[in-house]
Amino acid sequence: MTVDLKKYPTIAAYAEKTAEPAWFTELRTKSLEKAVSLALPSFEKIRYQRWPIQLKQPLGEKNSQKNLIEKIDVEQTDNMVVQLGQETLELKISDEMREKGVIVCDWQTALQEHSDLVQKYFMQKAVKTDEDLLTAQHVAYLTSGLFIYVPKNVVLKKALTSYFVQDATVENDYVHHVILVVGENSEFSYLENLKTVGEQATTANIIVEVIAQENSHIKFASVDRLGAKTTAYLNRRGYLEKNAKIDWSMGMMNDGNIVGDFDSDLVGDGSHSEVKIVAISTGRQIQGIDTRVTNIGKHTIGHILQHGVILSRSSLVFNGIGHIIKGAKGSDAQQESRVLMLSNKAKGDANPILLIDDNDVTAGHAASIGRVNQEQLYYLMSRGLPKKIAERLVIIGFLGPVLAAIPSKLIREQLKTTIERKLIDGQKDE
Repeated sequence: MTVDLKKYPTIAAYAEKTAEPAWFTELRTKSLEKAVSLALPSFEKIRYQRWPIQLKQPLGEKNSQKNLIEKIDVEQTDNMVVQLGQETLELKISDEMREKGVIVCDWQTALQEHSDLVQKYFMQKAVKTDEDLLTAQHVAYLTSGLFIYVPKNVVLKKALTSYFVQDATVENDYVHHVILVVGENSEFSYLENLKTVGEQATTANIIVEVIAQENSHIKFASVDRLGAKTTAYLNRRGYLEKNAKIDWSMGMMNDGNIVGDFDSDLVGDGSHSEVKIVAISTGRQIQGIDTRVTNIGKHTIGHILQHGVILSRSSLVFNGIGHIIKGAKGSDAQQESRVLMLSNKAKGDANPILLIDDNDVTAGHAASIGRVNQEQLYYLMSRGLPKKIAERLVIIGFLGPVLAAIPSKLIREQLKTTIERKLIDGQKDE
């Protein structure tokens, strides 16, 4: 150890109690030291710097009341993980997964039983520990998460479903990390649910790293509904090697202020990322979503499709960034961001950015901000539907192209249900 833990008694006590490996404890202290000189990340047109988004509370174990999980709808599947706060309440995987050598374990178990694997992949490729202030704080205060490792030549048809429930019945920071590594020639589907119980003002810092090795195919879907008093930094990153593909499908149904930082680095030749996002902002919340695909390898494909709806006095910013690096010959970068506004007091922005550093590539973008189609609304109301129901049908139709493009039928149905619920809640504020 090169760090004197006597300077960090809180970290030392936590590390001893959880029996975490020395290399990770050292990484915590170094990250805490670096955080002092690092700046917050900057995103075009997303003004969040004065939010309570920095982590303030000391590192420590915090227990949650188990009966809180009863407030969450959990669908039983063959492969699933349920976590409440820092604790894992349920983890089960099929015999098929075990026989094929797939590793699924919570964060503490991963550090204790698979330390070498975690050290090999933890914030080495997709995200760097010292990338900015929020990533450094994340390492220093990390207390929960999930580690998934799929060996090469493993094809799994049944998805792994996770339920990560933030405990906001007390003022706890929620610092959570997921690593998903899929080996060569393997296929894997993962469905993530983020939810909140409780109404205390809290801060969440969540990072997901997806490593897609050569010729692998990953389907990553998420339905996020963090609470109204949760201020969150949500970072999902993909690192794609040769001929790898990631299908991202994300439903941003949060009720509080959120910064979404979603990136895909197409490092290997022929790699491919499809990013599909639906978002609804209600009340006075602000959601800033920064989605980037960087074409690094040759003949890489990066597509971004984002549709959002804004109600009441809320705000929604979509940044779509396609960056073709010098040397990425034959690559393709396309993006579409559209925002539908249902209130004169709402604020929306669809901000397309193309950065093209090479020739012999294709790139394009589309962006729009508009209001509900009055002819469609009038038609539905003329058939006897109340205005609010007619509005919801028009909105679901607007989000339809993104929903239809989501590969998982289960996710499509979950998103439709969540969208309907959030729209009903949002219309109450009108």
